[in-house]
Amino acid sequence: MVKIGAINEQTDMVQLTGTLININEEGEGRKSRLVATLYDDSGRIDLIWFQGAQWMKKNLRENERYIVFGKVSFFNGSPSISHPEIELVNAENTRGGLQPVYSTTEKLRVRGITNRSFAKITQSLFEKISPGDIPEVLPQDILSEYRLCSRYNAIKWIHFPDSEEHMQVARYRLKWEELLASQLAIARLRLQHTIQRGWKFEKVGDNFNNFFNKHLPFQLTNAQKRVLKEIRFDTATGKQMNRLVQGDVGSGKTIVALMSILLALDNGFQACMMAPTEILAQQHFQGICTLLQDMDIPVAILTGTTKGKERKEILKGFADGTIPIAVGTHALIEDHVAFKNLGLAVIDEQHRFGVGQRARLWSKNEIAPHVLVMTATPIPRTLAMTMYGDLDVSVIDELPPGRQEIKTVHRTHMSRAQVMDFIKKEINKGRQAFIVYPLIDESEKMDYESLLEGYEQVKVWFPDDKYKVAMVHGRQEAGERARNMERFVRGEANVLVATTVIEVGVNIPNASVMLIESAERFGLSQLHQLRGRVGRGAEQSYCILLTGNKMSQEGKRRMQIMTSTSNGFLIAEEDLAMRGPGDMYGTRQSGIMKFKIADIVTDGAIMEQTRIAAKKIIEKDPGLTLPEHQPLRTIMVQNTKENNWSKIS
Repeated sequence: MVKIGAINEQTDMVQLTGTLININEEGEGRKSRLVATLYDDSGRIDLIWFQGAQWMKKNLRENERYIVFGKVSFFNGSPSISHPEIELVNAENTRGGLQPVYSTTEKLRVRGITNRSFAKITQSLFEKISPGDIPEVLPQDILSEYRLCSRYNAIKWIHFPDSEEHMQVARYRLKWEELLASQLAIARLRLQHTIQRGWKFEKVGDNFNNFFNKHLPFQLTNAQKRVLKEIRFDTATGKQMNRLVQGDVGSGKTIVALMSILLALDNGFQACMMAPTEILAQQHFQGICTLLQDMDIPVAILTGTTKGKERKEILKGFADGTIPIAVGTHALIEDHVAFKNLGLAVIDEQHRFGVGQRARLWSKNEIAPHVLVMTATPIPRTLAMTMYGDLDVSVIDELPPGRQEIKTVHRTHMSRAQVMDFIKKEINKGRQAFIVYPLIDESEKMDYESLLEGYEQVKVWFPDDKYKVAMVHGRQEAGERARNMERFVRGEANVLVATTVIEVGVNIPNASVMLIESAERFGLSQLHQLRGRVGRGAEQSYCILLTGNKMSQEGKRRMQIMTSTSNGFLIAEEDLAMRGPGDMYGTRQSGIMKFKIADIVTDGAIMEQTRIAAKKIIEKDPGLTLPEHQPLRTIMVQNTKENNWSKIS
């Protein structure tokens, strides 16, 4: 039950108890409506009926207490509820002031099937059943250790609690059961990992040591050293490594990946690095070639645009082992691509690959290669425990020395002239700038037209006689997109107008300004990723968030967060809290469990408890075949999708 004074513009559906006053008809004819005021000790709210006003007026009583349920809307800053469900408070429906709320629709309500109807039906069901009709699924030791109520009481109290305490006890128990089902599935997958045979990297050899001692361009951070030790340990056990390395933009994940690749080479294996886009694959290829230029180690890149004689020679080199390092896009996992002895697969920004695509890496050797997954999208702990709980996770939480923090500011369209003047000053210093447009879907005509219109406006601000402007977006042919990107990489273009095709991985040290148009249309994690495209050189860099004058409360909150912190993990936590797990990283398509009552944003403590409990249960009974665990197996199968794809990242 909510107090009226607690209602704000983020409030959706509410249940209120208060006294009804001021029941009056307003307007005439079709515009007539019935308006009443409900108040409690914290405030007041208008209740409005546009239909059935005469009938409602006859049945409502002034100065009586009512229970009200409905959707809140605001007009001129004042809250109201249109066509609420409403009933008098009496001994039958008080139950400690708590009422069940059920999902219904306008069509059902028109037919008289209201929230109260559902409550009566459910009440009659509970009058006909006993505790034995709802069998317990949790073992007695779990119930005792974590002080959980019985399943019968949980289900009864979640509908009809006798008190606030009973309602909380019921919610806690049902959340616990739901999260345990998820963590049991993850614990079983983790157990499979521990027995999955893998190649054994027994030594650290000349390639790794020479690079570390002679060719490393800068000193490793302590975080990078720690992650390398974890990878070294994993690959020496004879079990397959499945490790997720997450680190903020610019934290040095690529160096860790390269040194892991050299470790594979030292043990007689080949290694591959797979990236989601050709731009990123080319960048990894060029970066690795530069780092290894004095070490005489062949590296080749395979993408969809690799054709003819060059492609045949590369495929031959992979197959006979003369090319030990392969970089590429999804072209690497095509059926005709064969390796002599693939021992390590590095997957960059893995959430951009389909499940089936990643799984095909396993067929590239008789024993599946070790898998090192990298992401620059920081993952909140609670989400990692559900999405990647079966993987070992490493975090690179330090930035290399010498990196300056990117200055982030929020401006509205009214300041566009000053923003463009600032960018010109940066370009006149020899720098470059990104201008990104929110082409959310390449097929959306309006977004595409606004991008082209924006490009023409940018050329007006930066005329051809003084500046060079390039443009990249997903609708361009791959060759044209690559040429325009290359112009910017080489410094031949001062400004790159782009969509989020440049969100991940693009490394232009000379770019010092990131201007994000219509920034309110982006999520927090995406804004943070875009910001990370600058700040890669020694010079001070800037991110400018340009928005309209009017924004939603959520949009304002995102701008405030972005301008107040550059910590990607804090931003990811805020993004999770604001958007929920389903809208982050495409998790609705990833096989993650959809929780009915648990909330991974707020129930992290319960999740941690269930993770520990699940681990103990699976260690004792891996198949959940003991009598006391068979009900757990049933709810695990019912509540989760047991996908083996998570074993491959």
